[in-house]
Amino acid sequence: MTGASGGIGEAIARQLAARGAHLILVARSEGKMQTLAQEMSAKHGIQAAVIALDLTRPDAGEVLEREVAARHLTVDILVNNAGFGGFSEFWTQDAGEINRMVAVNIAALTDLTRRFLPDMVTRGRGRVLNVASTAAFIPGPLMAVYYASKAYVLSFSEAVNEELRGTGVSVTALCPGPVETGFQDTANLGESKLLSGVARLSILSAEEVAKQGVNAMLRGQAVLIAGGFNRSQTLLPRLLPRAAVARLMARVQARRNV
Repeated sequence: MTGASGGIGEAIARQLAARGAHLILVARSEGKMQTLAQEMSAKHGIQAAVIALDLTRPDAGEVLEREVAARHLTVDILVNNAGFGGFSEFWTQDAGEINRMVAVNIAALTDLTRRFLPDMVTRGRGRVLNVASTAAFIPGPLMAVYYASKAYVLSFSEAVNEELRGTGVSVTALCPGPVETGFQDTANLGESKLLSGVARLSILSAEEVAKQGVNAMLRGQAVLIAGGFNRSQTLLPRLLPRAAVARLMARVQARRNV
């Protein structure tokens, strides 16, 4: 699983370890993963491998596949959790940051799914959990690339899941709203009105999102929107014209000093 050093990724790792699953933890922060691996091994008696890797690397998928094979490991469950966002007008956002976001949120997720899915199909069993977002359902002014990347994850996951019908393998798109993790700080969301007022009703803990996501994945459910309030938000594009949704989101996410 990717993005395993904190937040939803760490919470998913804990959920799987509690169910007796061995872990392959992938992220840049090797120290945090080693601590988590040792804790989960001691607590649940499972094996946890740690692979420190920057998923913005163009060859990240190849490197990870090669390392997994070298350690004689088998991937029965792939969790594509790694991802990040940024808060600013698109034309002012750093071009390098945009490219890194696309590399992690879209390219790495797609590449890893393509690399590990065929063996699952051959074995006739397997699960893929792609962490998308409620952002996948709506346009996101001031976070345009992040919202668009999650729309890709949702569409991709639904399509591949349908292709896999009858194979014993499934793909689940987990769509949480705001979660109590370090994501907000990384994305500079402290500047936004998004997490104030009524929006705070949609905030769930990483543990609750992970529990719901893992349960949905094991059931073979195609899409799981975590939280009742979040499910209601995804109905906006059905109730309002798309242009109106974009304007509404621009107001919801506006800078606090505007």
